Amino acid sequence: MCGRYASSRSPEDLVEEFEVLDPRLEQAIPPSWNVAPTDPVYAVLERMAKDGSEEPVRQLRALRWGLVPSWAKDASIGSRMINARIETVAEKPAFRKAFAARRCILPADGYFEWYETQQKTAKGKPKKQPFFITPGDGSVLAMAGLYEIWRDPSKPEDADDRFRWTCTVLTTEASDDLGRIHDRMPLLVTPERRHEWLDPRTPAGELPALLRPAQQTGLTAYPVGTAVGNVANNGPELVEPVPLDDAGPDDHDDHDGQGTLL
Repeated sequence: MCGRYASSRSPEDLVEEFEVLDPRLEQAIPPSWNVAPTDPVYAVLERMAKDGSEEPVRQLRALRWGLVPSWAKDASIGSRMINARIETVAEKPAFRKAFAARRCILPADGYFEWYETQQKTAKGKPKKQPFFITPGDGSVLAMAGLYEIWRDPSKPEDADDRFRWTCTVLTTEASDDLGRIHDRMPLLVTPERRHEWLDPRTPAGELPALLRPAQQTGLTAYPVGTAVGNVANNGPELVEPVPLDDAGPDDHDDHDGQGTLL
């Protein structure tokens, strides 16, 4: 799964990178190196123009991470909907409508995963080592996502905040090097496939072929400090590499904290 990630780029950089024509931001989201579920996040999406033109318009919006289905009675379900499995997304009631017509890209610097080491905690459980997984060339990680618009039934019809925009990250089974850290990983959208993925008119049957597993896109993974485990901690130091004292039975030879190309 993808349960934490970093997103520090400015909206101006994202507008340029993703060729956004219609930014829809009331205010910028502060840079975060410890994005957690229910946090506001940037999302790139395409909406059909209200003037009736045939081509959708690409937007940059601030959404809340954790998808709330349109039929949900309250928004609390969103904290459990941060990821959607590509294997079942077209059938799951919580995601199938969004998969068919409301797809997005969630820009990130990289994401965090934890894996169990041979060391033990005071309670005898395996200690978990966080890793940061990021593009080796420093480019933006374009995670495939879905978004939904939920109407809060407790709000009056004329309330400005009666609609909540939420999102989720699409994941697939991990294998090879990423699989040793976690059994799931995000799906990514390469630049040449962005429009097809975002276009709400793209047939659902064509969508899985547009996505690439994270491990196929030249990522590097390296150990980072355990401070990222506390959502109260934030700052660029959270993505700085640290020496790896105990990488477990399937560790690589590089214990200098410089990472491994995946």
